[in-house]
Amino acid sequence: MPVTDLSDGTRIWQRRSQREALTHWAIWLVGVAIFVWCWNWISDQTTWPFVWDAPRIAGDILTRATPPRWSYMEQLWWPIWDTINIATLGTLIALVMAVPVAFMAARNTTPSALFVRPIALLIIVSTRSINSLIWALLLIAIIGPGVFAGIIAIAIRSIGFCAKLLYEAIEEIDRTQVEAITATGASRWQVMAYGIVPQILPAFAGISVFRWDINIRESTVLGLVGAGGIGLQLSGSLNTLAWPQVSLILLVILVAVVISEWVSAKVRGAII
Repeated sequence: MPVTDLSDGTRIWQRRSQREALTHWAIWLVGVAIFVWCWNWISDQTTWPFVWDAPRIAGDILTRATPPRWSYMEQLWWPIWDTINIATLGTLIALVMAVPVAFMAARNTTPSALFVRPIALLIIVSTRSINSLIWALLLIAIIGPGVFAGIIAIAIRSIGFCAKLLYEAIEEIDRTQVEAITATGASRWQVMAYGIVPQILPAFAGISVFRWDINIRESTVLGLVGAGGIGLQLSGSLNTLAWPQVSLILLVILVAVVISEWVSAKVRGAII
């Protein structure tokens, strides 16, 4: 903490020196200037009369959407089942592919830190960096619309997530157990099966359930781009302005997400 000595010998303690204070205020000034510039740019691109009228429009839509059209529920059982299948099958496919990628990415299990590990890390980054909706759009253009495109989109998106958390768990294992099994003359595969896998099984189970919970949420909107599930019904209802159907679909999605959250919490609690 800087100290300033006055002419009468008094010493004044300061939080910052003069140079640090000027730097501090300069940073704040630049930050405020950037904020004002960004706000002016956003303001120029915004139609403010629509913004001021938004509460009235939202109230009008809410009035039109209530009460939900309960009779439409008969047409939602199969779409919500498709949504659950998309999330579940996509998660299973992702886990099957993520396990070898994780072992190749972990420093203590990769066959080659120079060649194999960078490839595994590239797979993890590339699959995590693109949203499932974008994967669904690409896959629909390749294999056509439907549930299968949604399953593959969820699977590709989940590979990087699962592999990243799993390879971090592999790198954090207790090395003494591995050394003890290696000292018995066990092969590389035996060391992996008896020294590494038992240590990462709880983490693997937790990652699996956590990702499935996330995929339930993501799969509900894939239908908006034609990848099947209840999102397809939501898109059709929005396009026809059938607000009572929209409110019912949103309620069904909310219930499905709450149930998946409850199931995942119970499973994680049992594992941990």
